[in-house]
Amino acid sequence: MEAGGFVSITQDAYDIINESIEAVLPDEAIRRALGDNPPPEGTRVIAIGKAAWRMASAAYEVMGSRITRGLIITKYGHAGRAIPGMKVMESGHPIPDVCSVAAADRALELVRGLTARETVLLLISGGGSALFEKPLPGVTLGDMREATDALLRGGADIREINAVRKHLSAVKGGRFALACEPARVRTIALSDVLGDAPDVIASGPGYPDESTCEQARAVLDRFGVCLSEEARAALEYETPKALDNATVEVIGSVAHLCEAAARAARRLGYNPLILSTTLDAQAREAGAMLAAIAREIRMRGRPIPPPCAIIAGGETVVNVRGGGKGGRNQELALAAAIGIDGLAGTVIFSVGSDGTDGPTDAAGGIVDGGFAARCRATNRLGGSIADHLNDNDSYPLLRDMGGLIITGPTGTNVNDLSCVLVR
Repeated sequence: MEAGGFVSITQDAYDIINESIEAVLPDEAIRRALGDNPPPEGTRVIAIGKAAWRMASAAYEVMGSRITRGLIITKYGHAGRAIPGMKVMESGHPIPDVCSVAAADRALELVRGLTARETVLLLISGGGSALFEKPLPGVTLGDMREATDALLRGGADIREINAVRKHLSAVKGGRFALACEPARVRTIALSDVLGDAPDVIASGPGYPDESTCEQARAVLDRFGVCLSEEARAALEYETPKALDNATVEVIGSVAHLCEAAARAARRLGYNPLILSTTLDAQAREAGAMLAAIAREIRMRGRPIPPPCAIIAGGETVVNVRGGGKGGRNQELALAAAIGIDGLAGTVIFSVGSDGTDGPTDAAGGIVDGGFAARCRATNRLGGSIADHLNDNDSYPLLRDMGGLIITGPTGTNVNDLSCVLVR
């Protein structure tokens, strides 16, 4: 291994990952938002999402006794220490479970009977669509689980999935804000969706819905998702398109993540280029595209010459055809390994800012130009990289070849960061 080669550039990659995620932790943004516009005495706080505990903790630091009651709803394993006056409930993601329904019931109980003089502070982050759920009358949790699973496996994007979720739910698409009336609902959101649309983040429980019943039905038809007759009937009831008691502030997004990655790369001696903050494609295709950019840099020094860092943020999708284990970031990285086979001084990584990627303990994957050759030399698991991709089985190969990125839950969630590093 050449001096200044894979070990050095890989360490640079991890430094960029760590500094980027640290920059989008919600603590300071929450303190700033609440410090500039303090909520009144007697505010009830409900935090929902993968970053819920961290957002609630920062809110408590600012508000203290001004919080009368609080509820934190987050993913299993994503909660921290106890926060005075706040109950923690953990539930399922990316598919809602019975605990998701119990959490929504508790939240509805918390806001029942409020007056126009009272305020609900709703702290929202990605993952809330599954973690916080109450099916409409006639819709079962099984209906919602089956629809969500089918759409995820079919490669539907988050807007399509949430359009369906909102129209089957009693707490999404602004319906939770309706349940809080006449109390005021102030939402502070950490965005994990492209374009930062407030009605899409966690399916917009406190914001008017821009999607329609017709669009939800079209998504189900396009992906061939069958619902019970009762659940289909629920799609006739439109979500609120205006809310007089609700406001929303978006305090963090994937753009901030990419900008932080660019700063970290520049500090490490790379020329950074933010390619996109709206990456939206099949994970495998995105990996091939980033690999093609790496080859262009190596052969022709464009779009910028090395040392350089090409940065992209967004959310890819996986059309699940196999029975393997992995996530979108791992699949992107593994696909990229094929395209950079043999390129020296080149690394590609993709990582979820929340520290989780699919139903695995990994946050993403990282590969270099020698990854494919090492796989061939060891014949890991008896199959090629293409075989693993075809079975959506990126996790085992990356694990055995040292290509998994494992951070644990980070306390934030502003989508994914992908990067090409060329020395």
